Amino acid sequence: MSGTTTAGTQRSAGAPGHRPRVQNVGAVAGNRWAVLVVLCVSLLLVALDATILHIAVPAVSEDLRPGAMELLWIVDAYPLVCASLLILFGTLGDRVGRRRVLLLGYGLFGAASALAAFADSPHVLIAARALLGIGGAMIMPATLSILRQVFPDRRERAVAIGIWTAVAAIGAATGPVLGGFLIQHFWWGSVFLINIPLMALILPVGRWLLPESRGSGHGPWDVLGALMAAAGVLGVVLGVKRIGSGEGIADARTLLPLLIGSVLLVLFVRRQRTRTQPLIDVTMFARAAFSTSVGCIVLAMLALVGLELIAVQYLQLVLELSPLETGLRLLPLTFAAMAAGATGSYTLQRLGPRAMVSSGFALTAAAVLVLTLMGQHDRPALLTAGFVLLGFGLQTTLFGAYESMLSEAPAEHAGGAAAIGETSYQLGAGMGIALLGSVMNAAYAPGVATVPGVSSAQSAGAANSLGEAYTVADRIGGPAGDALRSTARQAFVHGLHVTLFVSAGLLLLGALAALRLPRLMDCGAREEPQEQLPQVKVPARREPAERAGSGRVAR
Repeated sequence: MSGTTTAGTQRSAGAPGHRPRVQNVGAVAGNRWAVLVVLCVSLLLVALDATILHIAVPAVSEDLRPGAMELLWIVDAYPLVCASLLILFGTLGDRVGRRRVLLLGYGLFGAASALAAFADSPHVLIAARALLGIGGAMIMPATLSILRQVFPDRRERAVAIGIWTAVAAIGAATGPVLGGFLIQHFWWGSVFLINIPLMALILPVGRWLLPESRGSGHGPWDVLGALMAAAGVLGVVLGVKRIGSGEGIADARTLLPLLIGSVLLVLFVRRQRTRTQPLIDVTMFARAAFSTSVGCIVLAMLALVGLELIAVQYLQLVLELSPLETGLRLLPLTFAAMAAGATGSYTLQRLGPRAMVSSGFALTAAAVLVLTLMGQHDRPALLTAGFVLLGFGLQTTLFGAYESMLSEAPAEHAGGAAAIGETSYQLGAGMGIALLGSVMNAAYAPGVATVPGVSSAQSAGAANSLGEAYTVADRIGGPAGDALRSTARQAFVHGLHVTLFVSAGLLLLGALAALRLPRLMDCGAREEPQEQLPQVKVPARREPAERAGSGRVAR
């Protein structure tokens, strides 16, 4: 496939007159697993930071006293900024060096973590979260693109991607648990301080160990195009998040960002088509394997995040489990995802991309249908079985989609391809909350519209969410309050079932779409044009190790 390279044929692609000492990917083969450890630690911190604050929100609210809008931005500043800048920093790494961007991201992430930990006002915390988003956007695509470079053999790269995706699942799952432990024993700022020692460790290790690599572009970096992409993604993600939070799509504050963002992204694509050195090779989307993989990532994340959000509400509000019990109930999903990541390389080689991704979607759809058997009473065995199937199926899908996308992308555009994958991941997550949340609300609200003894105003409040329905019921009290509570619980379970059926339909569409992927995993390396191969520079401080036998190749 076009993303497969022959290590022995790598050459420098530096600018004219620039003769850095270079090393082919094969010469760093002895360190590639150590490089993977550094990249996975980086990803673990970014994944932790995406979820660890959620458990600390009540403590932050009590200490800093933010307003409703300020609290929203404290939570959303990180994912919004990170998602909008992934393409910018992914393509910048292709141009100036992925290792350089990654190390700068480490430093910024550590500094922003310290600022967030000791923030004394909501505005300072919002600014710190935005800086964390910038650091995360520098780190995430760089880890995947460097992984692409140091594992040129597709079989080994599949193993590395399996470990990489498993680490992401671990980080996202342990964030709330670790955050709860820290909040219980320390103050809320401690959830940010855990980043600092790890960043202080991997910054010098990464500077010494990670190889430098970049794409083949020699012209000036398209600053205007990068800003257009950042603003466009920001507008689309902001609009989708507002829809997911219950705002109407006709609301100007929702519609305007969506329209402006969409227009900017269209203009960005047109601009890239006309440039001799584009930030992103948009012709990659003409390849069925690449475009289908991106679409599968969006669909898988749409199902995962949307269903997780609704599942948490079901566990806490319908089954009345504590936050700790809820976290423990979700652990089988995480463990199953880790198992799928660990066995993903074997599965991919046995089944091929098409069968792997399609079967992953089908297994996830089956899991969703199993969960429709859940009602108002706890059925732990059934719930655990559904979550295990859900975690294994979704991780199988994501593994196959990421591996196919990365292998199909040309090596010189690895950073841009990784950024596209991560942006798709973020968009899918936002769309999942918006779409499945809207389906849930549409199915739930009519069920509490007419409850005997409850006024229309009270019913309107109860229709917003099950949690608010419980609040209204407690305020009313008596038989009418009990009736509202029971009716709202029934309506929520009905809405859950409708949402699960819609999700199963989307997942089956994903299984059909995945049939466009290649049937077999093509592991044959082919020589690419010399001028298109990325340069992989070895930092000067590694010279002693190289002289000791690392195989430095003089060009």
